[in-house]
Amino acid sequence: MLRYFHNISFRSVAATAGSASLALFTASYFHALHQDYRRRHSLAPPAAVKMTVDQKIKTPFQSVSDSLYSLEGITKVDANLKDQLVAVEGTAAPSAIVEAIEATGRDAILRGSGSSDSAAVCILETYHEKAGDSAPPVQMPESVGGFWKQREVRGLVRLVQVSQATTLVDITMRGIAPGRYRASIREYGNLKDGASSTGPVWAGGSGTTEPRGLLGLVEVGKDGRGSVFLDHAFQVWEIIGHAMVVHQESDGDGPLKNDENTVVGVIARSAGMWDNDKTVCSCTGKTLWEERKDEVQKGMI
Repeated sequence: MLRYFHNISFRSVAATAGSASLALFTASYFHALHQDYRRRHSLAPPAAVKMTVDQKIKTPFQSVSDSLYSLEGITKVDANLKDQLVAVEGTAAPSAIVEAIEATGRDAILRGSGSSDSAAVCILETYHEKAGDSAPPVQMPESVGGFWKQREVRGLVRLVQVSQATTLVDITMRGIAPGRYRASIREYGNLKDGASSTGPVWAGGSGTTEPRGLLGLVEVGKDGRGSVFLDHAFQVWEIIGHAMVVHQESDGDGPLKNDENTVVGVIARSAGMWDNDKTVCSCTGKTLWEERKDEVQKGMI
C-alpha cells in the first residue's frame, strides 16, 4: 500500500526528488559549460601600445582617434601631436591598431607595447632557395651566394605579456599560399638549417602531455594574407631565444622542412611602452620613416 506523510505520497516525494536531482545535475552541467565557454572566449586583460604616426597628412587627427575607437576592445586613445605619438589601451591586436591608423591614410610604426621586459617580437622568414635546394648555413657572410638576398620576410609576430599568467600573441602573415597553417614555439633557437634545426615543439617544463609551445592555427586567404590573435599561459622571459615556426597544417607532425611556405624566426625582446623614444637610428643615421621604408621594401609588415 502506498503510504502518505502529511498528505504527500512517497511516490510524489520520490518523483520530486528525482526531478530535483535531474534539475541539479542539469544546472551544474550547463554551469560548467558556461564557465568553459567564458574561459575560452573571454577577452584577455587589456594591453597598452605606443605608436608613431606620420603627420604629413593634413586631415584632422580626430580621424585617427575615430578609426581606433571603431575597433572592438579599444578603451583609451591619447595623442601627442607634437611628438607624433599615439598611446592606445585595449584588447585589440597590435596589428589591427596599425591597420586602423593606416586606414586614415597615415603610416604608423609600433614603438612599444606593455611594460618593460614584457614584450617580444619574431620576424618570420623563408629558409628556402628559389632553386629548391636547402639554404646555406646562417653563419655564411652576406656576400657569399647572395644568401641573405634570397631570404623573404613573410610574417611578423608581436607578443605582449599582460599578466603573470597571460601573453598575447599577434601573428600576421603575408605572401604565402592559401590554407591552414600551424604556429608553434620550438625547443631551440638554432636556425643553422632553418626550420629543420629548431627541434621539437617547446615543452616548457609543463609536466603535461601537451607541449606549451603549440600556439594554434592561422587561416591564410586567397590573397596570401592571414592573421590570428591568441592568448597563452606563458611569460615572455620563458620564450626569448626560442624559434617560432609557421608551416602548412598538411605537413602533419613529421620533421619540419624548408619550403616557400614554411617560415621561421627567433623570438627577441622588443621595447616596452615607454622604452623606445629614438627618432633617428644611431647605426645608420636614418630617420624612423626612412628605416620604415627600407623594411617595407624587404617585406616587413
